[in-house]
Amino acid sequence: MAFQTMDIKVASNGRMVLPLIVRKAMGLHGDGKVILTVEGDQVRLSPIGHGVSRAQALYREHAKQARTTDDFLNERRAEAAADAGDVAVTYEEGSAA
Repeated sequence: MAFQTMDIKVASNGRMVLPLIVRKAMGLHGDGKVILTVEGDQVRLSPIGHGVSRAQALYREHAKQARTTDDFLNERRAEAAADAGDVAVTYEEGSAA
């Protein structure tokens, strides 16, 4: 959809209806959720799936190495133990924490 400006009525309770052309451009079908971003006096609506896709793309762009959740948790535990002056403890999968 090319850049387009339109007037939309906002009811006294804050509800508004997105025109069909806008919903189609955003890929919204039936009920759905959007991300609403307020920047000063401007409001931007984005389909929630686009935010997820952008976050995944940013992660892939900046991730230096493949890591699992367990790798991340083990690193945080080791940092916490070092901060507390304890010996670093590594948790293996299936062990009791």
